[in-house]
Amino acid sequence: MDAFRDKTERLPASGGAGAAPARRRLGLLDSSRGLGVLLLLPALLLVVLFFLMPVVLTGVFAFTNMNTATGISGGAHQVSPGALRVLGERYEMGELAERLGQPTYVVDERGLAALEEMGIASGIVASLRRSHMDESFTSRREFERVIRALPDRPDTRTVKRISDAFSRSLANARFASSGALVAAAEAIDPDLTAEEKEALAAATYTGWNWTTDNFRRLSSSRDTTRVFFNTLFFVAMTLVFFNIGYAMFLAIATHYMPERPAGIFRIIWFLPRISPVVIYVLLWKWVAWDTGFLNAVLSDFGVRPRNWMLDSATQAWFFVIMINGFVGASMGMLIFASAIKAIPETHFHAASVDGAYRWQQIRHIILPQLKWPILFVTCYQTLSLLTSIEQTLLATDGGPGGATEIWSLWIYHTALNNYAGNLQYGYGAAMALVLVVIGIVLSLIYLRLFNYNALITRPRIEL
Repeated sequence: MDAFRDKTERLPASGGAGAAPARRRLGLLDSSRGLGVLLLLPALLLVVLFFLMPVVLTGVFAFTNMNTATGISGGAHQVSPGALRVLGERYEMGELAERLGQPTYVVDERGLAALEEMGIASGIVASLRRSHMDESFTSRREFERVIRALPDRPDTRTVKRISDAFSRSLANARFASSGALVAAAEAIDPDLTAEEKEALAAATYTGWNWTTDNFRRLSSSRDTTRVFFNTLFFVAMTLVFFNIGYAMFLAIATHYMPERPAGIFRIIWFLPRISPVVIYVLLWKWVAWDTGFLNAVLSDFGVRPRNWMLDSATQAWFFVIMINGFVGASMGMLIFASAIKAIPETHFHAASVDGAYRWQQIRHIILPQLKWPILFVTCYQTLSLLTSIEQTLLATDGGPGGATEIWSLWIYHTALNNYAGNLQYGYGAAMALVLVVIGIVLSLIYLRLFNYNALITRPRIEL
């Protein structure tokens, strides 16, 4: 108590100059709103770092040509055979590409200064300046023949060192900046135009650039249409037949069961969701493998053993939808069952007294009360299926022959794992951005379809 009294005595008096700031600090912590904001700061920081930032970066990368070759931190200028081919074909500067690609040796002051720094005999340097200044040679052999004919007759090792000092070839040369590249090109061809310099820098640049070509490429690719309809089929079939339809059937069926058997039944159906994805999919693959459960049973009836999951596109789709559907149905079942449980029992008792059958109770009591849960499950499961990848990746990996390649899996194969090894980060980010837009559009359609404004309107009895 004494310690507390001492602290309170040291506080500024109510009329003192420091009283107002102290009261503001205490008021911030005492008010529920200020304390709530303070407690939410860590959560807000995590949301920004792990949700908003990835989305923003995906949008940024979508407008770049980042890939394995360019890296993500910028690049240099590499005069490779491919870059010279691009200079000739795309920019129609074939003669320039040929000149820059050929080995060229030019006797100039820069090379002579390099010889002096290397300690080459002054007589050799003087002879080159006097007899061959500003001369160009298109081959190393020709230039070295001229060096050997000098009065001082340098040995073979010195000849190699001298020729290296005057080498002005850009073939396979790497430059850290466009300025260094242009300077080296001007040493070979001093009459380069501004257009040629710009084209050379663009053709040899190995880093990433800002571009909208990803979206043009996406709109013109044949794979886009195929994968889009694969995704539409996958989402529609899984959503209608399992995540909504079968989940509703399970919820209603367990509602009319005794409480204990209904709880056990729901727990069993929830097992696929809480099971590790790898184990869950491996169990399905064990059923469909050549030596799996189906073949063990059907072989007694003369059916040839085969991989039922990848034998045809139809069978692959059947298993992909089943594998994803059982996981989604378990969540919808719990939400719908909880919503049905919230309906007052008096509604069902009154309906029974009036002679309503089970189907009539479902139609006139249960389904009208489930519009909000159905909207939530539909929106959530649609977005979940659009981004679903684990089950399909482990089950078929998009096979056979790309028949079950869905949009999210296509993004993974393009940006993170493909057979060619050239991971296209920018192109994959553009695909992901399109998927985000599709999810937003579908969510708005669902809100309109289910009349969201009417769902959140206050009941008339409260008005």
